[in-house]
Amino acid sequence: MKRALFLDRDGTILVDPGYPRDPEAVRFIDGAELGLRVAQDLGFELVVVSNQSGVARGIIQPSEAKAVHDRMVELLRQRDITLAGSYYCFHGPDEACRCRKPEPGMLEDAARDLGLDLPSSVMLGDRRTDIVAGKRAGARAVLLGATIPEADFCASTWGDVVAYLAKHAAEVSP
Repeated sequence: MKRALFLDRDGTILVDPGYPRDPEAVRFIDGAELGLRVAQDLGFELVVVSNQSGVARGIIQPSEAKAVHDRMVELLRQRDITLAGSYYCFHGPDEACRCRKPEPGMLEDAARDLGLDLPSSVMLGDRRTDIVAGKRAGARAVLLGATIPEADFCASTWGDVVAYLAKHAAEVSP
């Protein structure tokens, strides 16, 4: 089985403008591209797991959400970075679903679909819901840009994330 780096999208990989809809406005967080490349080189499968409630709220159309995703994938591909999978929850926060973080459904689905080992995997995000989802799935959880006690590690920058992943990869093999 393989290990994964599960990634929230907005605020972790991409600058979060709030309900992104314009693919031409896609911008990476400082250090994200290099960090993703290093994670890939360390043997992590890269998997996006992202809540996109703007669709349920009627703020963005499914086609706009897809266009933003496709642009991100295109830009990553230009940098020889490949996503093993992408899982999106389009439900609103009041809907009872198993996929919306902090529920672990997207991570569990990815593990099943892609043959991933959750205990040797890491969830990276910028919100408490990302951390809780990762922990509930049985993965390690890293918070980017803030500090909360539930996180296994709190990173100020993508450079901190890379250092954590290198240490984790050396300590844990799938």
